[in-house]
Order: sequence, then C-alpha cells, then structure tokens
Amino acid sequence: MDEALRKKGEGVRRHVLGEDYVDRAMGAADAFSKPLQDMLNEYCWGMAWTDDGLDLRQRSLLNLGMLAASNRMHEFGLHFRGAVRNGLTDRELQAALVQIAVYCGVPAGVEAFRVARAVRAEMAGEGAI
Repeated sequence: MDEALRKKGEGVRRHVLGEDYVDRAMGAADAFSKPLQDMLNEYCWGMAWTDDGLDLRQRSLLNLGMLAASNRMHEFGLHFRGAVRNGLTDRELQAALVQIAVYCGVPAGVEAFRVARAVRAEMAGEGAI
C-alpha cells in the first residue's frame, strides 16, 4: 500500500463527501472491511481523484453520469452531494441530469432527479445550500 497516496486520497474523499460521511464509513469498518476502506482511499480517491488531468467538478459530473447509467443510486446520491460541495451550480446539475435522462433513459433521469431533490432537501436542512 502506498501510504502517501492513501492519505492524499482520504483528504480528497473528505473534501468531496464530507468529514462526517468519511468518519462514519471508516469508523464502521471492522477488521474484515478495513481493507476496503484503505483501497477506496488509495485507489479510488488517491489514484483517480488526485490526478491533475481533470478537476473535481469535471470528475463529479462524470461520476453522476456513470452512476446513473449503472443504476447505483445510493452512490449517485453521495456523489450528487459531492458535486454540490465541488461547486457545481443548480443550472449545471440540472443540465447534467437532463442529459442523463436522454442518454441513460428517462427512468434513469427520473430517478436521478428524485435522488437529487432528496439530497438537496437534506443539504438545505443542514444549511449546506
């Protein structure tokens, strides 16, 4: 394991998903699931999210499309929150979700908007938007 890359990835993960989410995910890990948390921090967040070829906003948009296309709506909700935290505007997010509906199918777009509205309501209740 590349400890420096794992730490760098965990930092990006905390920035995008929030301290509370990452603390809960890592705190809930036991001896059996800790290797997954380490892999997520090093490989997913360290290798993919710290590369300077794309900025965080671009990565968020890509993730929303891929997660909607693969019907991973729980993860879509997490990354929608992250997209807001990464500075994507309501207009940009609306346009992305309409494009998801066109290219992934209307049911995927309807579900993406449903999840996005729920996340926005949660974030508004938290004072995050």
